[in-house]
Amino acid sequence: MCYNMITISWQVEWGTPQPANGSKGFGKRNQCIMQEGMLCMKNLEILQSALAFIEDNLTSAIHTEDIAEHCYCSKSTLEKLFKCINGISVRDYMIRRRMVYAARTLRENPSQNLLELAVLCCYNSNEAFGRAFKSVWNCNPSEFNRIYQFSELYPRLHVPTQKGGYYMRNKKQVDISELYDLFRERKDCYFVCVDIKSLVPINEIAHRAGDLAILETMKRLSDSAGEEDIVFRIGGDEFVILTNTTDAAEAEAIAELICRKNGEAFSFEEIMIPLHLYVTVTKVTVKPLRYSELFTKLHEAIDEKKQCK
Repeated sequence: MCYNMITISWQVEWGTPQPANGSKGFGKRNQCIMQEGMLCMKNLEILQSALAFIEDNLTSAIHTEDIAEHCYCSKSTLEKLFKCINGISVRDYMIRRRMVYAARTLRENPSQNLLELAVLCCYNSNEAFGRAFKSVWNCNPSEFNRIYQFSELYPRLHVPTQKGGYYMRNKKQVDISELYDLFRERKDCYFVCVDIKSLVPINEIAHRAGDLAILETMKRLSDSAGEEDIVFRIGGDEFVILTNTTDAAEAEAIAELICRKNGEAFSFEEIMIPLHLYVTVTKVTVKPLRYSELFTKLHEAIDEKKQCK
């Protein structure tokens, strides 16, 4: 069985990625880095410190000013650096990570008191918390467990690296440590890799429409996966299911379920937007496997299927 794959969103948002030889073709993101000197050691340390501080304080009432103070830089410097490198504001990133934390809490404890959860996530009222939650999950907190079987919609970001191969330098760096640890236990199991076809035109309608496309993609993967399969987002519009099977036919059956929904539309402000996903099944056989190698192998599998139409 052959499934097509494309990688669009981050290439267009940041421009054409740097070629593997590193000589020409810097995109918008790399131009920003080169012209502004964004990836000097000091700025890497600021980014790393900011991301770690945010993660350590998801349940603390911190603001951008507090993060900047922790990183020993001005608020404007932090905001400019964070937006340029990560493509999202500090405030929006904190909201998304807190709502992922809230969703994870609801998954682990379905009877969680929502007012207590709101306070835990630094909101003073159910109403404010509900608005923030709906902005990320497109549903109220009380509806979440009925609709979704996953919580890691927006994984933790990692500091960009200038080391490693093309994929480590040019793809969106997200934390896949949980995926890596689980794969070490499921060494011979298959991955189902998924990418969104033509996300850019959806984003051109509105960035909110693009967010809903990502949410719908995760839902399709989760709905198609088996009980012991785990869904992960590994980039801008790249996703994988780590199956619990060593049988290629079973993995291909999951991929087929996902493909059957191609063309079905999701709703954005009374506009029905068709969503098409490209899917491939792969097996990572490199042993022993380092963290960076898993990240690279999954993205290589996606790119290798681009020619399979």
